Amino acid sequence: MSTSPTSPAPLTVTVTGAAGQIAYSLLFRIAAGDAFGERPVALRLLEIPAARRAAEGVAMELSDSAFPLVQSITVTDDQDEGFAGADAVFLVGAKPRGKGEERSDLLIGNGRIFGPQGRSIAANASPDVRVLVVGNPANTNAAILDAHAGLDAGQVTAMTRLDHNRSLAQLADKLGVTTTRLTSMTVWGNHSTTQFPDVAELRLDGKPVADSLDSSWVDEEFIPRVAKRGGEIIEVRGSSSAASAASSAVDHMRDWFQGTPADDWVSVALRSDGSYGIPEGLFASFPCRSVDGTWEIVQGLELDERQQERIRATVAELESERDTVREAGML
Repeated sequence: MSTSPTSPAPLTVTVTGAAGQIAYSLLFRIAAGDAFGERPVALRLLEIPAARRAAEGVAMELSDSAFPLVQSITVTDDQDEGFAGADAVFLVGAKPRGKGEERSDLLIGNGRIFGPQGRSIAANASPDVRVLVVGNPANTNAAILDAHAGLDAGQVTAMTRLDHNRSLAQLADKLGVTTTRLTSMTVWGNHSTTQFPDVAELRLDGKPVADSLDSSWVDEEFIPRVAKRGGEIIEVRGSSSAASAASSAVDHMRDWFQGTPADDWVSVALRSDGSYGIPEGLFASFPCRSVDGTWEIVQGLELDERQQERIRATVAELESERDTVREAGML
């Protein structure tokens, strides 16, 4: 694990929940250069004490793979050490929903994780750190972390790229094309069943295609299936999405660091600036472009009443989640 004398300084990349299934797929993709290109990386594998030994096993496999870009691997259960100097952070670890547990309990339980992580990131990470929250409920977890980290708007994001990619896959299958020919897909709102996968601006080879999609298929099959795809995978596979979540996290960070195509955008959940009537400060998914390492919300899209109604529904859920954690003193 070494770099040549002319190699750029390595990026310090922290992954939480490092012993879990998502991180197991994610770390090898990062090590291979899929997220940050040819930039060397110093990997920080952060876990809870009970899972540290399993994370050490993952580190052994990473080491044995002899990835040329991996300069160092650190395994730790200490947050301050894990986030020290971090340039990019993947927050994968989160509290899963327990049997019989209400969603409000899940939100509060995760608040106890993401609040302290936000404070540790603020105290230890690079001032320009870029944070992606993968662990669910991702939007509200990101809001909690953001409130405690005190970073600039846009430095903390939540992952709706998986929903975006699922949407492209469903649409490509319906249209009989490859996903690479489709652009301008948007997922609005929450990473939950209220999300709004919006095909209004969808392009096929640069040309509008929404009018060729049957509206009943979009409303009754496409939107519900994308929103409930995670549950479908659990039913079929017997466990939740792991490799696809990791792949989407890689896509998110790759575009953040390396930029999005000029003629396309992707879906990113970040702190709202009030665009499209989504309340300022709420963590919601928008159409975004990455310009010089900064996410910018695409402006100027015209939304009809049907689109606005669906956005209002997912915003209402996000506001309810925000109110729950705020009442618990976590915001």
